[in-house]
Amino acid sequence: MSKIFEVPLYPYQRSADQDAATPVHHPVVVVGAGPVGLALAIDLAMQDVAVVVIDENDKVSWGSRAICFAKRPLEILDRLGCGDPMVDKGVVWNLGKVYFDERQVFGFNLLPEQGHKRPAFINLQQYYLEQYLVERVRELQAAGKPIELRGGNKVVDVSQDENSTELTISTPDGPYRLRADFAVACDGAASPIRNLMGLDFVGRVFEDNFLIADVVMEAKFPTERWFWFDPPFNRGQSALLHKQPDNVWRIDFQLGWDIDREEELKPENIDRRLKAMLGEEISYELEWSSIYTFQCRRMDRFHEGRVIFAGDAAHQVSPFGARGANSGLQDTDNLAWKLKLILDGKSSITLLDSYDAERIHGAEENILNSSRSTDFITPKSEISRIFRDAVLDLSERYEATRPMVNSGRLSVPCTYDGSPLNGPDCTGMPERTRPGSPMVDAPVPAGWLLDQTGFGFQLMSIGETVPDALVVDGVKVTSLALSTADDADGYLRQRYLGDAPKAVYLIRPDQHVAARWDHYDETAVKAAVLKAIGR
Repeated sequence: MSKIFEVPLYPYQRSADQDAATPVHHPVVVVGAGPVGLALAIDLAMQDVAVVVIDENDKVSWGSRAICFAKRPLEILDRLGCGDPMVDKGVVWNLGKVYFDERQVFGFNLLPEQGHKRPAFINLQQYYLEQYLVERVRELQAAGKPIELRGGNKVVDVSQDENSTELTISTPDGPYRLRADFAVACDGAASPIRNLMGLDFVGRVFEDNFLIADVVMEAKFPTERWFWFDPPFNRGQSALLHKQPDNVWRIDFQLGWDIDREEELKPENIDRRLKAMLGEEISYELEWSSIYTFQCRRMDRFHEGRVIFAGDAAHQVSPFGARGANSGLQDTDNLAWKLKLILDGKSSITLLDSYDAERIHGAEENILNSSRSTDFITPKSEISRIFRDAVLDLSERYEATRPMVNSGRLSVPCTYDGSPLNGPDCTGMPERTRPGSPMVDAPVPAGWLLDQTGFGFQLMSIGETVPDALVVDGVKVTSLALSTADDADGYLRQRYLGDAPKAVYLIRPDQHVAARWDHYDETAVKAAVLKAIGR
């Protein structure tokens, strides 16, 4: 069993900022060294934006946290230089199975098509992701990038004016103050920053409880997601099984609402549930256990002046569907390039309104899917239960009813339909790569398409001549020229051309499509760039 969570990775060290006569100013201070805060800091530092990450802890997270990482966040982590260790260590899976009582009613494949670098999902304990992110911070520091990680630093007060934010930070050596152009709260669902500012969530808390048990055991179950409705070992409720690295298995048991939490967490009662599910003959070691309640909530706005919220600090969803950490990484992917433009003076601070618009859209999408999952998994009336069970029965024989089964709609990338940054679209091109959509990967002569993009605006052309580079009011746009002659398996045509003979795509720094055309028009491209940067 891994013990990396016991080792301080960024222990407290006194900073020169603590000895300054007046608060030292930094462009960005990130509060929280979890996956979201570290990913944002790495993204900024790779773009030469100076960033300080502070956290009252000095170790990676321990316990029952995120384990399922979807394809799009893995692509984001590739861009940050952390994708390979994630996939190398993680348990790769694409298949899932749904059971009702003792029988399998159907299975599904989350990535049935070929031509992608990354799988639909990997399972990996959150503490490994945090370790890889901290290691990446150290690599960037060694390369001279402007990033600093401070453990043992706790924010105890926050204030702001029109031009900056001031944080008061408690340390073992006493308090000190920092100023920043922007402070980003990535400090989790209980967000001290949010509480200090008197802000709150809106949304639903569902009347049900789930027991999480992470167990270490030698088991020969296949690498798949298994979900049970009304199994014999947890009658009237549900259960979930996932494999993680190091022979750790994540098991969820639905408990119901009116429970004695202290009683349910007693080792003998957890053991009783596990033995009923796994059998008396299987030996295991309990690594972690906890009880959680479904919550689907978000803040009204994701930024208040120069204080910005991301990840669980901004929104919460139920664990079924793997939408928590995955959506948090998409928050940082959306935010970093916008902060870079604002700090460089190429966009105004009003560009943050598009962060609100796009990521609230993403949060609403996740909350809708998560709420529907919860309502299906935990029927609130006898009529709802009868309907759900009938759907499960029919899905064993009739494929048409299987989309109605909702054991946790799994995380998919968010498309920013209706975004104020979206430019023109072109009819006849594939729906999946319309403006607002994240790019779809494909094999190209240089390797993989997504590995050729990121950190800047790009003009991707397929079969059309475009300039090597453009500069639009100080914003550089590089080009990426592709040809259908190199598209032997037709992936580019399927994913980017459709019925169009040629294509020109304006790609944002976060690999989302800003606009697209079937020919090159410099005036139209320049107008789309200005719109994409909020001007």
